[in-house]
Amino acid sequence: MNPALPQLFSPMTCGSLKLPNRIVMAPLTRSRASQPGDIPSAMNATYYAQRASAGLIISEATQISRQGQGYAWTPGIYTDAQVAGWKLVTDAVHAAGGRMALQIWHVGRISHHLLQEGGQAPVAPSAIRSDTGESFVVTPEGPARVPCDMPRALETHEIAGIVADYAQAAKNALAAGFDMLELHSANGYLLQQFLSTNSNQRTDPYGGSLENRARLVLEAMDAIIAVAGADRVGVRISPHFIRHDIVDTETEAIHLYLAREFGRRGVAYIHVAEPDWAGGPSLTDSFRQQLRAAYGGRIIVCGGYTPESAEARIASGMADAVAFGRSYIANPDLAERFAQGAALNKPDATTFYGGGEHGYTDYPAMNEQAREAA
Repeated sequence: MNPALPQLFSPMTCGSLKLPNRIVMAPLTRSRASQPGDIPSAMNATYYAQRASAGLIISEATQISRQGQGYAWTPGIYTDAQVAGWKLVTDAVHAAGGRMALQIWHVGRISHHLLQEGGQAPVAPSAIRSDTGESFVVTPEGPARVPCDMPRALETHEIAGIVADYAQAAKNALAAGFDMLELHSANGYLLQQFLSTNSNQRTDPYGGSLENRARLVLEAMDAIIAVAGADRVGVRISPHFIRHDIVDTETEAIHLYLAREFGRRGVAYIHVAEPDWAGGPSLTDSFRQQLRAAYGGRIIVCGGYTPESAEARIASGMADAVAFGRSYIANPDLAERFAQGAALNKPDATTFYGGGEHGYTDYPAMNEQAREAA
């Protein structure tokens, strides 16, 4: 162990799991599910198993339904074939000694009719388009990034069906062998669209007051807790997130309200996607302290951390673990590299999304580099 990183390499209990370290692999969309059907494959199993030395792996965001998809080639968790594909992944991760959570996801308005069943419009809390949002689709001319379509507002009676989709996704995730679930309530997707004051203009019980705007998040949370138990459930939030045309004038208040509600339910962890990586303001020490006071479970933070800044954040008491994203793309043995103070491979941004093994499973581990050097 690196003597400069005692906090990062201390074990931790997180809900039902015992983690050997506090280095978390962040959810990373890679758009490499096999086609047709958006099904995880043996290649995906290899990729995740290579990274099993993380204290916890959080999967790429995984849509709970066809309606919940916003990008081509992202995996789902709503068909039997997808469940079987994810079972290949969890079996490989467990065989390598790892632990894995599935991040369950509905994109809401960040979508396009080419991804929707029958070419329908995407859904959202209100019929307000994300003018800067983009979807990744396959057109007759080939793959392309395109502006998001105008969504239609969900009818009140439809929302129960989306909650049921979250519950079914949780059941499917357990059948696929995941150790935990992470509810994606961040990054400007459906649940944060309901939270945000500018994207939610509803006048029914899911709009208006802070408590009403938080209602769907808590209903989805309760649905997956009923399936998996609170000690196997976490949630990702992103207060002050500004992409995808999110402008929330009550972002701290609503996230502190949610934190108290998550704590009351015994949710295992809150995973905070910090906003400054996306051009938003840095979280203040005051907000971090309020979040810690509001919620007694584990707090994971994510957003441009180095080993040293991660160590300092945990030592400050404002976080219990730190998630790393792009570092994990290029360094399957990231935890070992941190432990030895070794240099890191640099990720190739041209291979982040789509493609095959190149830029996915072929980044070398330290032992492979040593053999090549010899």
